[in-house]
Amino acid sequence: MAATLGTGSLENIREGLRAGDLSSESLVRVCLDTIQHQEPSLNAITFTDPERSLGLAKAADLRLRQGERGAMLGIPVVLKDNFHWAGLPVSNGSRIAKGYIAPYDATVVRRLLEAGAVPIAKANMDEFAMGSSGEYSAFGPSRNPWDASRVPGGSSSGSIVSVAAGYAPFALGTDTGGSVRLPAGFCSVTALRPTYGVLSRYGVTAMASSLDQVGPVARTASGVAAGFSVMTGRDLLDSTSVELPGSSRLAELKPASLRGLRVGLPKEYFGAGLDPAVRIVIENALRAFERDGASMIEVSLPHTSYAIDTYYLICTSEVSSNMSRFDGVRYGARIPADDLAGMISETREQGFGPEVKRRILLGAFCLSKGYYDAFYLKALKARTLITKDFTDAFEKVDIIATPVSPGVAFSIGDKTVDPMAMYLADAYTVTTPLAALPCLSMPGGFANGLPVGIQLIGSSLSDVHLLETAHAFQQITDHHHQTPPNWN
Repeated sequence: MAATLGTGSLENIREGLRAGDLSSESLVRVCLDTIQHQEPSLNAITFTDPERSLGLAKAADLRLRQGERGAMLGIPVVLKDNFHWAGLPVSNGSRIAKGYIAPYDATVVRRLLEAGAVPIAKANMDEFAMGSSGEYSAFGPSRNPWDASRVPGGSSSGSIVSVAAGYAPFALGTDTGGSVRLPAGFCSVTALRPTYGVLSRYGVTAMASSLDQVGPVARTASGVAAGFSVMTGRDLLDSTSVELPGSSRLAELKPASLRGLRVGLPKEYFGAGLDPAVRIVIENALRAFERDGASMIEVSLPHTSYAIDTYYLICTSEVSSNMSRFDGVRYGARIPADDLAGMISETREQGFGPEVKRRILLGAFCLSKGYYDAFYLKALKARTLITKDFTDAFEKVDIIATPVSPGVAFSIGDKTVDPMAMYLADAYTVTTPLAALPCLSMPGGFANGLPVGIQLIGSSLSDVHLLETAHAFQQITDHHHQTPPNWN
C-alpha cells in the first residue's frame, strides 16, 4: 500500500476508496509512517496530530460506507504552516510565532474538512512565505526528494515535497510570486496559482495581501482540480473573494481539445539567462502540444524586464505593513525587557530571521516620506503596464506557455549569501501575480536527471480551462508519472 500511495495519483487513490479496496484510515497510517521514515532526510513537516487525523479518517470511512462519493472524501492532505487548522500550531516557519495555536479553521481548510478530506500534517515553509528555496525556515531547510543536496524551491517547500515524496496525494501551499509553482517545477509535481480571489485567504497568514493566493498541489492537473473543486466559492469573510465560472467541471476533470489551441510563447522568457538544457526540455514539451494540433505563436510582454523590481517593491511594502502585528504584545513569542519599546524590539530582533528583516526594512524604506512616489507609486504604475502586456497578448492567443525557472534546482546554500541571485529565481513567475492571472506549473521533463517545470498562464478566471489544458498535456506525456528514485 505504501507503494500505491507513493506512486499513485489522487484519482487512483480516490477510486480505490470508492471501490472499498482502500480505507482512509489505512491510507493515513501509511502517510504517517512514510513521514516518520523519510523526515530525517527531507525535513518537510513541522507538526502532526495522529490521533485527530485518524479520527477524521474513520469518519470519512463511515461516509464512504454509507455510499457518499465526494471529490476529496477520505483523501489525506498536508497544509502549509501558514494555514489555520484549529487546535494546531501556526508557526509560519518562524520563531516569533512560537506558542500560537490556531483558534479556528481557515475557510479553505474548513471546506476541505467538510468535504471529508483528512489533514495529516503541517508543512515546513520559508519564514512567513518569504523565500524561493525553502532555506529560510526556523525549522531548517526542506530538501528536494530528487536530490537531497538541492533545494526543493520555496516558499511552499514542505507542501511540494510532501506530494513529491508520497506523504500525501494532495497539499495546500500559498503563492505570492511563485511559491507553489517554482517548487513544483523543481520537484516534478503540479501546482496551481488561481485567479486572485478565487480561493479565500481568510485564515491564511498574510504576507503581501494584494499578491497572496492559496495554491493547491497534486501530482496531476486532475488531482489539483479535485481539491480545488471543494474549496471554490464566495466567502463573506474575504472581501476579495470571487466566484469561479465553470467550477462544476473541476470534480471530474476532462481534458481540453488541443486542436486549434493558440499557445503564446513570450520572447522575453526564452532569451538570455535560460539554461540551454531547460530550453531543450521546454521545446520538447511544446512539441507535444503541436502534435495534438496546437499552434505556437510568438508574443511579446515588453515590460517583463521590470517585473522583478516591481514585484519586490510592492511585496516588501506590503510585508512591512503585515509584519507589524508580530510584536510580542498579542500572540506568539515575547522577549521580556525593561519597557514596552524594548520588549517589542527584542522580540522582533530574536523572533524574525534575516530574510523577513530584510524585506521589512526595504518595505518601510519604500513607503517612507520622500520615497513613496519614487518607488512604491512607480511600482504600481509598472504593475498596470505589466497587466496590459498580458491583456494585449491574450487578444492573439488562448494560453501562454513559459519555463517555470531559468534553471533546475540549485544546491542548498548556493544563493543564500546573495539575495538578488535568489530573487532572480522568480524571474518567470512574478509577472502573473502582478496581473492577477491564473497559472500553473506542471512536469515538463528532465534536464541532467533533475525535474523541469513548464508554466501555463491563462486569462483572468480561465482557471478551469487552464487545468483542462494541463490535463490534456498529461494525457499525452508521462513526466508526471515519474517519481524520485529513492522515495517510492
